[in-house]
Amino acid sequence: TTFTPPIGKILEKLGVCGDLTVLRFVLDGIPPCRDSKLLIKDLKVDGVPLRIYQPKWPPTGKRRGILYFHGGAGTFGSISKKSARAFERICRYIAKKCNSVVVSVGYRLAPEHPYPGQYFDCLNATLYFMRNLEEYHVDPALIIISGDSCGANFATVICQILVNKRDLPKIRAQVLLYPGLQGLDFHLPSYQQNARIPMLYRKLVIYFCFRYLNRKPSFLEDILQNCHVPEIMKLKYKKWISADNIPDEFKIRGYIPQKSTSYKHEVHEAVKELLAITFSPLLAEDSIICQLPESYIVTCEFDVLRDDGLLYKKRLEDNGIQVTWYHSESGFHGILAFFGYGIFSFLSGKKIIDNTANKNISS
Repeated sequence: TTFTPPIGKILEKLGVCGDLTVLRFVLDGIPPCRDSKLLIKDLKVDGVPLRIYQPKWPPTGKRRGILYFHGGAGTFGSISKKSARAFERICRYIAKKCNSVVVSVGYRLAPEHPYPGQYFDCLNATLYFMRNLEEYHVDPALIIISGDSCGANFATVICQILVNKRDLPKIRAQVLLYPGLQGLDFHLPSYQQNARIPMLYRKLVIYFCFRYLNRKPSFLEDILQNCHVPEIMKLKYKKWISADNIPDEFKIRGYIPQKSTSYKHEVHEAVKELLAITFSPLLAEDSIICQLPESYIVTCEFDVLRDDGLLYKKRLEDNGIQVTWYHSESGFHGILAFFGYGIFSFLSGKKIIDNTANKNISS
């Protein structure tokens, strides 16, 4: 069984354009106006575009430095001047609100640039910034790595990689906005409850995984039933990825424990990358987790990825890491793509950004 988003599928069949072209166009949105309060600089590092936002007013001391990795399933989203940049408003807002230098990373997109190239792009951008803090008048003790959706996945992985980089400043905090952190269990309560909730349907998660890996979607129902996970892996990681670790209040809207399913080798081979640490940083060992920085995690009630954030919150806290958690009771996945669009924006999205900026990035 294959699955393609309806609009993209229609236009693709008509020969107008591909489905990813439609998604990329929609996400680009409406161009923001010029901002007289910010200095915005574009550059490339190892072929990766960066957009750096700095307040124009003179700093009273060294500023905070914030790396931001945008969402978009690794296949859409952009910081290019030629596009309208749906995430531009977030970066501008944070730079001004927090009096910070914000580095937005335009990692190259799959499938044109194959997985796992996106992680290397984000890592190289991070290393460049951390080695050039003086140029941007940034305090080495105030570096924050952040992202939304798959960008939050990238941020999580980069923080885990940097744990053993002793020659670099220690990361002050990681900010993860509705992160996707595992590809083992698509039957968690949030996947069941929000299977048909826009913007990220349960089936769409698997579809984007295949597009990200540059493969034709296949074995969809088998993957949704977790048949891609070997039994030995299920047993090993059940202590970390299980509905048993989700608080009961998040099961009220309905949850049916999954019946045992059989492992299928051919399904595993089709998507085995989903079980790698880069794709599923929830699988990192405790020896890594216990060294991570203070964390801020946002979850949305109407989001299939909600429980990924809840499970990571528990893992961090179990390892003694301080976690600040914000749960949007009416939020849905991708809500921040509408931030700053006037009548098209959502109050829940503004509350997420305000809470992030006021109580966490600014502290």
